Amino acid sequence: MPLRIRLRRNRGRRLRRLCYAFLTLFATVCAAAVVAYQMTAVPKPHPETVTQSTVFLDSGGAYLGRRGPVDRQDVPLSAVPRHVQDAVIAAENRSFRTDSGISPRAIARATLAAVTGGDPQGGSTITQQYVKNALLTPEHSLARKAREALIAIKLDRTRTKDEILQGYLNTVYFGRGAAGIQSAARNYFGVDAKSLTVAQGAALAAIVNIPSFYEKAGSDPKVTATLRNRWEWVLDAMAASGNITTQQRAGARFPAFRFYPPGETEGQRQYLIDVAAKEAADRLGITEDRLASGGYSVTTTFDLALQDNATQRVRQHPGGKGVRVHTAVVGVVPGDGAVRLLYGGSDYARQSFNDAVSGAVEAGTALEPFGELRRVDDPLGKLLKTEAPTPLNLAAAYATVAAGGAYATPYTVARITREGRTVYRARPDVRQVLDDKEALLAGARSGAGPAPGATAVSADAGVPVPPLGAKGFATAGAGGGITRRTVWTTGYDSRLALTVALFADRPGGKKGTTVPAQLPNEPSPTGFAETVASGIWDAATKGGAKSGAKSAAGSDGRGDVTDGRGE
Repeated sequence: MPLRIRLRRNRGRRLRRLCYAFLTLFATVCAAAVVAYQMTAVPKPHPETVTQSTVFLDSGGAYLGRRGPVDRQDVPLSAVPRHVQDAVIAAENRSFRTDSGISPRAIARATLAAVTGGDPQGGSTITQQYVKNALLTPEHSLARKAREALIAIKLDRTRTKDEILQGYLNTVYFGRGAAGIQSAARNYFGVDAKSLTVAQGAALAAIVNIPSFYEKAGSDPKVTATLRNRWEWVLDAMAASGNITTQQRAGARFPAFRFYPPGETEGQRQYLIDVAAKEAADRLGITEDRLASGGYSVTTTFDLALQDNATQRVRQHPGGKGVRVHTAVVGVVPGDGAVRLLYGGSDYARQSFNDAVSGAVEAGTALEPFGELRRVDDPLGKLLKTEAPTPLNLAAAYATVAAGGAYATPYTVARITREGRTVYRARPDVRQVLDDKEALLAGARSGAGPAPGATAVSADAGVPVPPLGAKGFATAGAGGGITRRTVWTTGYDSRLALTVALFADRPGGKKGTTVPAQLPNEPSPTGFAETVASGIWDAATKGGAKSGAKSAAGSDGRGDVTDGRGE
């Protein structure tokens, strides 16, 4: 039979065989995909993506800082405004609410890049990004990309879109060291995620694209201008999809960012965080390391505005030649013990030692008003026996006089929460250590109590100085005249007991050591201490600072560690 006829007769047979082979291959691939899907388990998040930092707030809720290996705190999706959610979806994955968890086009693009050796391709869905960032390793390979797609599909079928979006928002990196929307809101705008405006939410959504570049927004003009263009694009997308109204789009103004990197005042807050972290860990019965990675919110007793006021005033001292002048400032609420102000050093990077809490400063005549009291119970009695108290302890002693003889143990942690539940609430520890007459006697001897129009007397010159606010301040210390070694200036009323301590040191004979030194005579040590005290007192009592006698914690007792169910 001619070859041409045989080929014509076999053509249909070959086509059928080819079709069968293709169908078999397709069925095999589908079966393999089904088996792979069934065998693929959704892995647990990486430890670093579930580790949270602990944040510290002042008594009014202002952000102080954090402790922990990563700057991240989980928040429920209900704490993220809907317009912020919509902004992220508009910027990263506009089909998120309706897609199956993957983007076939993005997968094909990534596969082609991997096969041809091209640059790594992005464009993944929010679900895929969450899988890649929180559940898988960041390697670039076809196997990892296939596994990412399978997990994304399974995740989309087994969890709600809100659960996936919540996980994504709590783990995605925003720059400035912030992982998650809560830390990003604080680092860029100084607010909680729940307080983000439409404009701020759109800015954070725009940053997710290239966080390492956009983190300098607000301090680098070029970066700020580039981010502004992307911010406009995000808002336009939100308006086009109906997530915001035309009026909201027209009224949006590019937000102001916190300066980055942080300035010197940020470092000052580490003194406060040191003290509060130690106390918080002790109250919860855990180590400071566990506290730092536990995702707690610690509300302290500090008044950040008052703290910054004190910092600016203390920095006006020019220092001394060959000696280093130390200033410690403490403000305590009488009858309660809440520490409103704690200035413990000029530079945390150079000196992490807190002069206000741990510094033993020669008392000199500062404790003389208590010297002739007939009966003083502990812990005040024990304090009066030391020749070098800490500034915190001396402030607590005069707070006792202000409270009519009631000694309140100083504390810095008012409340601790975790995942929105209160796990600890402080209660003032107050005990009567002086009777009313003894307290009045000590106050009269000190000259530091409430006395409208009172006049303080300079210990150097022995002459009256202008009234310090509407009260009297007592200035004492060790040494006198040009040989003064320490200065203590103290004043109090029912709202606040304030102590300012000055002392100096110089390098010792051995490397890394210091020895006490005389205070420089210019400016006058007592004059400077009194000026600092007067300025802080005015800010605390006339400027609306939160230093009233109202308890920062609650009622009587030392404190409650709750069962975590909240209050």
